[in-house]
Amino acid sequence: MKLARRSLLVAAVLAATLPLHAQTPTPVEVAGVKYEPTASVGGTRLQLNGAGVRYKAGIFKVYTAGLYLQNKATTPEGVDSAPGPRRMHIVMLREIDANELGKLFTRGMEENATREEFAKSINGTIKLGEMFAARKKLVTGDYFTIDFLPGTGTVISVNGKPSMEAVKEPEFFAALMHIWLGRRPADSQLKDALLGKAAAGRPET
Repeated sequence: MKLARRSLLVAAVLAATLPLHAQTPTPVEVAGVKYEPTASVGGTRLQLNGAGVRYKAGIFKVYTAGLYLQNKATTPEGVDSAPGPRRMHIVMLREIDANELGKLFTRGMEENATREEFAKSINGTIKLGEMFAARKKLVTGDYFTIDFLPGTGTVISVNGKPSMEAVKEPEFFAALMHIWLGRRPADSQLKDALLGKAAAGRPET
């Protein structure tokens, strides 16, 4: 009788705890890089909107990227209008000339903005170029975050350390996001992944 009661008690405890475990989000792994399901930015809890890999020439992995927002967004417009802090987290998968990466970012911003929009981002674009030029190179495992903090602006940190002064113009953060989410994204499949849409598989390189 005691054994039966004990079994019932154990079953009840398991039944009560299983739903909690089922609801606990797990990290998302992309090309060996784990993205936590949530992140705290400016004291605000954000959730991972999507993560994927940036490929060069369709086959060479360059970096992974993960987008964090307060609420899920499935369109570029939704990301642009998202309230509160936002974050893009990037982890390098191979060594690359930092100055060259800075030039690619600048080109991506320019290609996805009108002349007027890009003009509003010039201040931040110059600081971004100087930051990358000063680093010389980025190696496998290096990471940087691009945070937008209302009232402060865009803050970029490399390997966890702030690497340039905050850029107050909100247009700068939007221009940066359009590198990956604009009408001419750096990688269309990465764009889909960041927006939480399934991206087709590619060869391992």
